Amino acid sequence: MDIQEVQDRIIREFGLFEDWTEKYKHIIKLGSKLDTLPEEDHTESNLVKGCQSQVWLTADLEGDKVIFKADSDAAITKGLVALMVTFYSGQSPDTIIGTNPEFINKIGMAQHLSPTRANGLASMVKQMKIYAMAFKAKLAT
Repeated sequence: MDIQEVQDRIIREFGLFEDWTEKYKHIIKLGSKLDTLPEEDHTESNLVKGCQSQVWLTADLEGDKVIFKADSDAAITKGLVALMVTFYSGQSPDTIIGTNPEFINKIGMAQHLSPTRANGLASMVKQMKIYAMAFKAKLAT
């Protein structure tokens, strides 16, 4: 599935919910479905800087696609990182670098996140793009 299709699917999915209480419940549910990150990946080097909660993010290159895995110690934050993993994982480095998660504004999430969660979400996106840039450089060699 290309990234625009993923983005459209997320927008449709969140359009099914009437209010932000339901949307937050869905975000928490997404986090609960996130594959568990092995304990050995819960390291300082995998922590996303700028998140109030602890968020661990790893990335691997499989062929020409980046595969992200993540975990968090907070339910809503874990749901947010699960959403970002769904969005960016399985995409090429160029696609990740060149595509912003427009769904955040389109579903109204930007207006419903506390400033600390919004900063944390921005930090997740930034870290994912940094991984993608590193993998792009690796593929170019």
